Amino acid sequence: MSAPAQNPIYAYTGGRLAVAGQPTLVFVHGAGHDHSVWNMPARHFAYHGFNVLAPDLPGHGRSKGGALTSIEAIAEWLMNWIESQTDSPVILIGHSMGSLVALRAAAQHPDRVAKLVLVGSVAPMPVAAPLLSATLEARDKAHAMINQWSYTPDHHLGASAQPGMVLTGVNRRLMERSAPGVLHTDMSACNAYTAGEADAGRVDAPTRLICGERDQMTPPKATRALQTALAKVPGGAHIIVLPNAGHAMMAEAPDAFLDALRGFIVTP
Repeated sequence: MSAPAQNPIYAYTGGRLAVAGQPTLVFVHGAGHDHSVWNMPARHFAYHGFNVLAPDLPGHGRSKGGALTSIEAIAEWLMNWIESQTDSPVILIGHSMGSLVALRAAAQHPDRVAKLVLVGSVAPMPVAAPLLSATLEARDKAHAMINQWSYTPDHHLGASAQPGMVLTGVNRRLMERSAPGVLHTDMSACNAYTAGEADAGRVDAPTRLICGERDQMTPPKATRALQTALAKVPGGAHIIVLPNAGHAMMAEAPDAFLDALRGFIVTP
C-alpha cells in the first residue's frame, strides 16, 4: 500500500486484502524497527475478522523518505496516512516509541480512534544519555545496549518461543538494517516528547496497557503514572503484565501477548 504523499509507504496487511465493514487495526512499531515486529499478531487478526495495517514509518523498513524527527510529527503523519486508507475509526496499537505515537494520535484525533493499546509504554520516555550518544556515535554499542535491556536472561541464553530463532540475533539484524541516523532520530524523538501525560489526559478511547514483568526499558512500575494520567478513559486504563517477559514481549511471550491483545480488542 502507499499513501498519496510524495514518498511511498509500505504496510503489511497480514496477507489479506481489506474487507468492507470489518474493523481496522493499525500497528505502530518502535524505534529502529519496522512492521515485522508485528507479523504474528497482525496475521492472526487478519485471518479472524479484522483488516490490518502495519506500516513501516517513513525512513524505516521498506518505506521511503527520511525519518520524522518528533513524536508529534509522526503522529500527525500517521493519522493523515490512515485517512488515506480508511474512513472508519481504527484500533491503534503501538509499541515503545510507537506507543507514544499512538497516544499522541488518539489525543489529537479522538474521533478517528476507537480503541488504544499501548505496549511497553511510559510517558515521559527518557532515553539514557549513554544510549542516546551511542545511537549517534557507536551503532553496534547501541544495539548491544538495547538488546541487553530488552530481553530477559533466559532469552539471552537462547530460549525462544519461536523454534530455531535466536531473538537477540534477530533484533540486532533488524536494527542493523535501518539507515544510519534513524535509530538516533527515533530515540531523540522519544527523549524530547514531554507532552505524554497531558496527551493522556485528553484520550477518551478505551485503552489497555501491556507491559513485560521484567522490562528494563519501560518497567511496569513506571507505567502506573501513565495509567493515572489516562483519567478520561471509560472504565480506566487496565494494565496487563506479561510474566517473565521484557520489552520485546511480542517475541518473548507471543501467546500471552496475543491473549492480552485479543481479550481487549474483541470485547465490545
